[in-house]
Amino acid sequence: MTTDAQSRGTPAGLTSTWRAGGSPVGTAPRGFAEMIDALRTLQNRITAAAPPRDLVAEITRTLTDLSTRLEPHTVDEHAQITGHLAELPGRGQAMAPVLHIDTADGDRAGGRVAFSRFYLGGSGAVHGGAIPLLFDEIMGRLANSGGRKPSRTAYLHVDYRSVTPVEAPLRVDAWFDHEDGRKRLLKGALYDGERLCAEAQGLFVELRPGQP
Repeated sequence: MTTDAQSRGTPAGLTSTWRAGGSPVGTAPRGFAEMIDALRTLQNRITAAAPPRDLVAEITRTLTDLSTRLEPHTVDEHAQITGHLAELPGRGQAMAPVLHIDTADGDRAGGRVAFSRFYLGGSGAVHGGAIPLLFDEIMGRLANSGGRKPSRTAYLHVDYRSVTPVEAPLRVDAWFDHEDGRKRLLKGALYDGERLCAEAQGLFVELRPGQP
């Protein structure tokens, strides 16, 4: 039997770790995940398109209408759905690249990612600002897994070792380097095959009681 988590690229055995602090897809309205997928597709299509003026005007009217219809349903941060669907890539945020976690425990996590056309910087390469988004997603979630108390990113340092291609299957790994009191130092690496594209080091600090 295939579970919903498996169909979305997250092995079922990982859900107890990688759903921590989030809400399962079942708590969202039916079709919400598909809506986010459609938004990602729209982002890619707009990025790759050179549309004529009349189509630009039509799309602008449609998007404006959708924004107007959504406005009455605005809620505060804690009640919103996006960002809290822990079993979805990017937790349901269309901003984040689609990351599929394959292996994870309390100390390491690894997965697959392909940066879509939306993240193009130029000449077939991923925009340099998109790569820290990926590292912060996987390293931040790992920092808060394994029953640890919540933490926040204190710094994230990324070294770009070679061009990261768009629309290519990539591998990303993250692991704990060490912990010292409230400080958690993690490292990560992004590969295109065996070629190292980027590596990162991040410091995550455990929140004190009452800190948001």
